[in-house]
Amino acid sequence: MDTISNTQKSQHAVVIGGGIVGICCALSLLHEGFEVTLIDPARPGDSTAKWSCGQLSVGEIIPLSKPGILTKIPGWMVDQTGPLALRPKALPSLMPWFFRFLGNSRRTRIEDIAGSMASLTHHVFNEYKNLLDEETFNQLIVNRPVLQVFDSQKGVEGEQGHNQLRRKLGFESRVLSGEDIADLEPELKGKFTHGILLPQWRFVADTEAFLVSLTEKFISEGGKRIEATVKQFLEKDHVASAVILDSGENISADYFVLAAGIGARRFFKQLNMNVPLQPVAGYQVVVKDSGLKLNHSVIYGDGGFCFTPMTRGLQIGGTIEFTGDSLQPNFKRAELILQKAKKIFPELNTTNIESGIGYRPLLPDTKPIIDRSQKYNNILLAIGHGQLGLTLGAITGRLITDLAMGRKPAVDLSPFSATRF
Repeated sequence: MDTISNTQKSQHAVVIGGGIVGICCALSLLHEGFEVTLIDPARPGDSTAKWSCGQLSVGEIIPLSKPGILTKIPGWMVDQTGPLALRPKALPSLMPWFFRFLGNSRRTRIEDIAGSMASLTHHVFNEYKNLLDEETFNQLIVNRPVLQVFDSQKGVEGEQGHNQLRRKLGFESRVLSGEDIADLEPELKGKFTHGILLPQWRFVADTEAFLVSLTEKFISEGGKRIEATVKQFLEKDHVASAVILDSGENISADYFVLAAGIGARRFFKQLNMNVPLQPVAGYQVVVKDSGLKLNHSVIYGDGGFCFTPMTRGLQIGGTIEFTGDSLQPNFKRAELILQKAKKIFPELNTTNIESGIGYRPLLPDTKPIIDRSQKYNNILLAIGHGQLGLTLGAITGRLITDLAMGRKPAVDLSPFSATRF
């Protein structure tokens, strides 16, 4: 299919998925002159990114498959209270995925993946600035770094090698003393004596409000949003011609963007895709009237979760669970987050809370897919962003738009190919 020319920018794009990646793709396409229809079954703001730590983690380029990960898997099954758990019943179905995952734990693979991810994260803020006006950008993105704190020096030492690789790729970090931590975050005075400052990271003022604001901007600029579920694609002359909604309605378009998170799996058979995309459950708790006044998003390294002050409350979470094909939540893990948080802040007021879960679409090498469908040239793929959907949303939107426009992408997309598996 011909791409849009500079003299005629009137082609129609349908974006499947209204989460952070989908709305960023929709906005980016809209800004290039496409007519855009965004389709999602949920209301604006109610997506996986809502239930995240809210961090723009530009230096989070090290894959989860860190060396020594194999020895931890038995512990994930035995200790269901840890920061990362694996449901025992899910293990048989997850074994092929874990073999691929462990194949990415070699040092050479770690460095290769980190380099590829850095090629994306270096563009995070510029691309969000391209989607948002300056005032909205400053309202939605808090211009303060992120802190990482540990119970002992051992935690800092454990991050040393990873931070060396991050610095090599352009992401700074600084070791903090107890006094440094207290100066930056008075609420942590006397609680932690070891930490790391991540000066290039930022966080959003509110994950739900961030998604809603982007959606409102999309609609105000002429985009169309439909609350519905896409059932399948229709084909005509060897290209995708339309999508069929659960209502039976057909919506035709010139281009289609699959950005449906874990929901993208239902299209894999039709698209002849062999992609090992797994849901990983991330649990969060919003404490509405916490009584705390944190200024930064704070990662508790040894606990495996973080605190992020948002306009709707203090969001606490990050603990994740490999669930296999089951999407049945285990909210006991959300309760565990609160219990651990109260050990750090006994004064935490938990009388008004809201718990939630987001299923992160994770691939074994932790890299997303940003590519064109091999079966239908006019279907573009933006899936598998794992825990970095919020971070990578805007740059993914830019790259998907590059593909639709037929121009050379701003980033080498070969590491993010759908056929790499």
